[in-house]
Amino acid sequence: MANLYQSLELIKPEIALSIALIVLVTCDLIFHKDKKFIPYIALGGLLITGIFLLANSSVSGFAFIQTDLMGKIGLVAVDSFGTFFKLLVIITSILIVFFSFSSEEIQKITDRIGEYYALLLGMILGMFFLISATDLILIYLSLELMSLSSYVLAGFTKLRDRNSEAALKYLIYGSVSSGLMLFGISLLYGLTGSTNLYVINMMLQSPNANMFTLAFANILILAGIGYKISAAPFHFWTPDVYEGAPITITAYLSVASKAAGFALLIRFIKTTFVSFVDSTGNWQLIQVFDWKSVLIALSILTMTLGNFSAIWQNNIKRMLAFSSIAHAGYLMLGLVVFSNGGLLAILVYFVIYLLMNLGAFLVAMLIANKTGFEDINDYNGLGHTSPFLGIAMVIFLVSLVGLPPTAGFIGKLYLFIALVDAKMLAVAVIALLNSVVSLYYYVRVIKHMYLTAPEKETQAVKPNLHDTILVTVLVIPTLLFGIYFQPLVNWAKNSLEILGLM
Repeated sequence: MANLYQSLELIKPEIALSIALIVLVTCDLIFHKDKKFIPYIALGGLLITGIFLLANSSVSGFAFIQTDLMGKIGLVAVDSFGTFFKLLVIITSILIVFFSFSSEEIQKITDRIGEYYALLLGMILGMFFLISATDLILIYLSLELMSLSSYVLAGFTKLRDRNSEAALKYLIYGSVSSGLMLFGISLLYGLTGSTNLYVINMMLQSPNANMFTLAFANILILAGIGYKISAAPFHFWTPDVYEGAPITITAYLSVASKAAGFALLIRFIKTTFVSFVDSTGNWQLIQVFDWKSVLIALSILTMTLGNFSAIWQNNIKRMLAFSSIAHAGYLMLGLVVFSNGGLLAILVYFVIYLLMNLGAFLVAMLIANKTGFEDINDYNGLGHTSPFLGIAMVIFLVSLVGLPPTAGFIGKLYLFIALVDAKMLAVAVIALLNSVVSLYYYVRVIKHMYLTAPEKETQAVKPNLHDTILVTVLVIPTLLFGIYFQPLVNWAKNSLEILGLM
């Protein structure tokens, strides 16, 4: 009972989220004729969960400890690293709730709004356990909880044929990737006799592991994780799903789902395959699988394919989808150096990516609400007729390129510093060239807004007070962190702890 009580103390945010989910579903069933307060229940649950996360920010330990042949092991690791990514998920979720207030797509399904927010909370709960899980079975269950909710949300509105198409493609690709990952997990369990990452780490340090089978298992597990972070060649679902899903869900998948996937990838590699961290912060990997070469190849392939594919896109959501793929490649650069400096760069970049990517999707949503269009050619002259949204979109796109004085420059700067410190100059040059390529398709949108005359009269998009505040909330830190970014870096430095290896 003492162990159970201690475990429940450590997972208070997850408990709060679960209670919020139960309350929301219950209220939706009881008050099915008046659902206007349902979003506020979801918002309240998210805020309470965020408060518990902040209270747990300095707490570390293992929940649900079991006694194994290797000693006491935990299923859930509670540490500052996990808290950082959970806070990112909560911040993104709160913003998406406000996005939903403004989304015409979501307002058209008010009769099913309870299910919408219940699925959203269920997805968040899956992400939370995915971020902290240290057992392969729990990782898989958390991944499925997150994925099943996201499959339904992708086609939830059912306003167009493309909504159902997005959900079906997401489900098919997701099922295949889940099957591959489960097969890899079974192989890893067969090799080591355990599903706990810490036990597997100890077993892999013995010279008896079958290297070929281990490599095959790692590739299969990487395929499952790569699917969630939209890394090539596991990215095929991304453009179609991002285009077909409601913009609120597209924005959410591009940030929150990716954050959970990267937290899982980092924890999986560091906990399972790192023997120790030296005094300079470099990770010493167990020599059983060449993670560096594989991740470098995937990173370069992901950013190159994402950037060059985005050049040809006319739909703004598809363009941002391929942009999201490219940014997954940039984020992987912070991992390939296998150091605390690289991990710091990932954390800094993710906060900035949250602001600029959600901001770009928000402006696209507000324009689509008014005009009904998502084609870049329909943005012609929009900068003159809708100056506020035009300027905001320019700031977000410039930040996505990584140009000063926006926050995107700081994010890429820390990634390049990590690469240079690791003496990976060739990889840094390739990443820099990819950033130059991305300049083309981002500036193309700006060109249409300000330099291309509209073929027909452009409809002015004037956001209301709620939307103006929401855009401003994302614009200000995107500019501010480009000039004064030390608090962000300090927060990331304080969040580097991963239990057992720091």
